Amino acid sequence: MGSLSPQSFNPADIPVVILCGGMGTRLREASEKLPKPLVDVGGKPILWHVMKIYSHFGFRRFVLCLGYKGDQIRRYFLDYREHSSDFTLDLAAGQPPRWHGKGVAEDWEVTFVETGLLTGTGGRIRRVAGHLDRDLFLMTYGDGIGSVDIAALVEAHLASGQLATVTGVHPASRYGEMHVVGNRVSEFNEKPTLAAGWVSGGFFAFDRLVVDKYLDDDPDLLLEQKPLQTLASDGELGVFKHEGFWMGMDTFRDWTELNALWDRGNPPWKHWQD
Repeated sequence: MGSLSPQSFNPADIPVVILCGGMGTRLREASEKLPKPLVDVGGKPILWHVMKIYSHFGFRRFVLCLGYKGDQIRRYFLDYREHSSDFTLDLAAGQPPRWHGKGVAEDWEVTFVETGLLTGTGGRIRRVAGHLDRDLFLMTYGDGIGSVDIAALVEAHLASGQLATVTGVHPASRYGEMHVVGNRVSEFNEKPTLAAGWVSGGFFAFDRLVVDKYLDDDPDLLLEQKPLQTLASDGELGVFKHEGFWMGMDTFRDWTELNALWDRGNPPWKHWQD
């Protein structure tokens, strides 16, 4: 493995790790029968939306860390052509389907790894280490989407010289924000962005060294605790500031809002063309 520069990296070579093993307990209305990454937004699993965001920028190698109901995620992709293409089936003849149109549009290489039902986020990444065969890998969660410029994230990470880069986003308030003058509300915003602070948007870039130096074999290891905290204290955690749209699908309300954005047309995270 050789070192990369902002001018030389080929996105098609870079592994993209997606954490897909959580139980989605706060989204039980939509995910009781499905793993959270398969909960649909606009008729497609939110995991598909995440992968389309990356593939728009040329990334095509995905490593899915499976856990809760991981067999359903495997089956979705094994049956992907049936989900995405028109076909004719002659039941009496017992012949294979006759496919119509151009077939599968996604040029994706997807690796499925069973990483355990209750394994922590850091433990899941550690368990897919054998598939991280480049000096750089990307990582995100299977339930958060945004208009993040992934190419710019990688370029910023490589230019920084740091071992890890997290995408920083502004959190949105769950409550209506009011501007009050005396006893009168002068302005009301249903779900304002809290521009003063930053939170993790979940789109990461890591040097491969992070896996060996900052992740151990503890299955309970949470990436968001000791590994990222130690990277920060070592001065090795940079931030890529994203001012645009970002949203995590944590609750039923989030799910309905994302579907409403899709149904209105031109959702803000949709970089790609149909």
